[in-house]
Amino acid sequence: MMRVEPTDAVLGASIHGVDLTQPIDRATFGQILNTLGRYGVVRFPGQQIELGDLKRFSEMFGEIQGNPISAINRDRPFPEIGILSNVKENGAYIGSPDAGQDWHTDMSYRDVMGFVNVLYGLKIPRRDGKTLGGTEFSNMHMVYDALPEDMKHRLDGMTVSHNFEKFWENMRQNHGSDRPAMTDEQRRRRPAVVHPLFLTHPITGRKVLYCNPGYAMRINELSEKESQETLDFLFEFQLRPQFRYTHSWTENDLLIWDNLGTIHRAIADYRPDEIRLMRRCQVMATKVFLPNFQQVARDARQIAA
Repeated sequence: MMRVEPTDAVLGASIHGVDLTQPIDRATFGQILNTLGRYGVVRFPGQQIELGDLKRFSEMFGEIQGNPISAINRDRPFPEIGILSNVKENGAYIGSPDAGQDWHTDMSYRDVMGFVNVLYGLKIPRRDGKTLGGTEFSNMHMVYDALPEDMKHRLDGMTVSHNFEKFWENMRQNHGSDRPAMTDEQRRRRPAVVHPLFLTHPITGRKVLYCNPGYAMRINELSEKESQETLDFLFEFQLRPQFRYTHSWTENDLLIWDNLGTIHRAIADYRPDEIRLMRRCQVMATKVFLPNFQQVARDARQIAA
């Protein structure tokens, strides 16, 4: 039997009683969707899964995006499954060593938004008995609800341009990343895209702030000055402590989070010799806005009631 254990924080719950190596029926998947919508960040502890299991589970939520700009995994089995790690082999990193080390929402830079991230922890760094390399989140349902009413009214219906290169250059210039500058071809493949500033969440039906410091560049309906002032306010507001939650990893945790209802960052508090190794699927919103997908969640809510 599936059992949900909330963290009692502003985000987060653990799901027990679901073996992700086995097929998941429609009713159980609906319960998972509702849990994800309600808690934003969902942990499946103690999972012993292989690459095929991770791919099958992730694809229940939508199409998996591979590496957004490089061919780093294309010669491996299941190339759409990314590797996050500071491990080197033959002088080169086996995956992305510094992915996500500032606040962002995955795939807001895509014309098709990101829906979920699925991250599986294989090796977790520790020092003096303390777990390192956590993932911190902020709750965009709560942020929208707490915004000043006059601001919600004024900004309703506006759109934001998101650009992949903003985050990439921030990592290079401000976080000591050794990633090279993007090429013209990479920029061509990742042009700026436009999304609503306020989004109706497809599972909860509530409004969220869909705007993040990593990729959001400009509120298109405002002057450049007004846009920057408004974005500065929103970026500060959404990171206030009352909206934030940190997940501390354990080996064999599988964590799934809602990119529509949260923003997040990876905490880089570990040394190169303190090994972190994760497998990642970035899942796009190719299903979640479809009526039949949302019906799965509604059916599960009715059964639970």
